[in-house]
Amino acid sequence: MLNQWYPIASLQEILPGQPRATKLFGQRISYERNVAGALQVSDGSRALPVLEQYGCLWTSLGEPDELFDVPEYAEPDRRNVNAGSVGVQVSAQRGIENFLDMGHFPYVHTGILGALPHTEVKEYNVEMIRDGREIIATECLFYQPMASTVSTSGADVEYIYRVPHPTCSVLYKSSPMDEKRLDAIALFGQPTGEETFRGHMVLSILDDVNTDDFISYFQLHIFGQDKPILENQMPKRLPLDPRAETPIRADKTSIMYRRWLTGHGVTYGTIPAAA
Repeated sequence: MLNQWYPIASLQEILPGQPRATKLFGQRISYERNVAGALQVSDGSRALPVLEQYGCLWTSLGEPDELFDVPEYAEPDRRNVNAGSVGVQVSAQRGIENFLDMGHFPYVHTGILGALPHTEVKEYNVEMIRDGREIIATECLFYQPMASTVSTSGADVEYIYRVPHPTCSVLYKSSPMDEKRLDAIALFGQPTGEETFRGHMVLSILDDVNTDDFISYFQLHIFGQDKPILENQMPKRLPLDPRAETPIRADKTSIMYRRWLTGHGVTYGTIPAAA
């Protein structure tokens, strides 16, 4: 966990000469863009690594390697939108697990990402790839009344979920603009504490109709529906013991995610399984 890159701010919100502060792993850090235009991050006693990627400022308290790749972000005909950052009173891993869950769509996002009586989560595939460095779930299909900002009617939507980082996930879904391509929606989690995180929403989508403000509003509206549900979950850290919470077929990705965290020895923001 320590040697990973973490997002701490949207680049568009960082103004020259206006230092700001946030937290990472409970530690206060400050960041600013100096008058020469360079970004600087510090924990008060030392300079921290700096990375500008996917419209965010990233840093680390350790010695990070390369950040995972989201190639869609570089495609010239896509709309890359930083939809905003939302603070949530649960661990970042709880937030990622919720992001991976299709089963809550009809109940929490009624009329947008799901609708009654379309509640079935069809069988799908989930596996570890890249020598166990990443999780991917494929062939995920779910009926949605309004899957994106350019949707005009309900449809069965194809999903692909990627987890290339302990607190980040990228969701790919069918694009109404081009049936051969997928929109990408990322949740980049900043663990501000063991039981708190900031979720930075970044989209790379095919949409030549709507404004950035509307796209951001649409995504933040969905996240706003998740926030109170998440904050009422107990415990606020993610239990890794498979017996702690009863899984169902729809939870295959969550189960794999918990196993993946356990396999990598992650303890921060989680409740490790008993030996």
